[in-house]
Amino acid sequence: MPRFATAFALIATITAAPVYAQSVETAKVDALFVALGMPEIIDIMREEGLEYGTSLAAEMVPGGVSPDWVKAVEAIYDPQMMLEEVRGAFGEALDSANVDAMLDFYTSETGAAIINLEVSARRAMLDDAVEEASIDTAAIQMMDETPRYLQVQQFVEANDLIESNVVGSLNSSYAFYTGLIDGGAMPAGVTHDTALQDVWSQEADIRESTTEWIYSFLLMAYHPLSDDELAAYIAFSDTAAGQELTSALFVSFDGMFEDISRALGFGVSRFMTTQEL
Repeated sequence: MPRFATAFALIATITAAPVYAQSVETAKVDALFVALGMPEIIDIMREEGLEYGTSLAAEMVPGGVSPDWVKAVEAIYDPQMMLEEVRGAFGEALDSANVDAMLDFYTSETGAAIINLEVSARRAMLDDAVEEASIDTAAIQMMDETPRYLQVQQFVEANDLIESNVVGSLNSSYAFYTGLIDGGAMPAGVTHDTALQDVWSQEADIRESTTEWIYSFLLMAYHPLSDDELAAYIAFSDTAAGQELTSALFVSFDGMFEDISRALGFGVSRFMTTQEL
């Protein structure tokens, strides 16, 4: 930015500088958001959510799936709302982070290939048969402690994927209970405290299913990568920028999942109480 001699011009320059800097950083975060395949991942998560909504109705909604329930679930999993919420939280979480280093990696040939594999694997696992086969294959690799499993284990540990996902799942489960309670569908004895206790009682099962899914997904997604390519990914994950990015992603998605879970709980509660009336 050019310098100016007069005091008025200097004030104008100082005032405008943060706006200019903000626009540059916003553009970088937008570019990173796209490079990470976030729009595609969110679209897949919506498909997963709609399928989960069908299962939820079969278990908890009187009368099961109905046109009104489908409409309610589609509104909760509104793709634009999901995208905007994650993008907003992502930008806030990356404040002062080294976005340039993140962009350098994910716009490289290796980084772009990794994202394509992750998105493709996530979409493939929408098919129950593919998911089951992936889980079975991963179980064998884990039991045999194959070199690729051990390398993926390094990646999982570098990004703290198990613990962070377990915490996120527990929070989402509690948010669902909160929605049910706030909607008035739960018995009087069920409070936020008792709901919290019930959620914590599920921790071991959630940890087991989380571990199973993460390894089955990653082993399938990274199967085409060479050892050197996966090693480069692990090395980036261990950098300050890699750690900042992982943290930002969890913050962004955890907030969205908690909001969705609370809305689903409230929605189920509304359908339950309406049926009773």
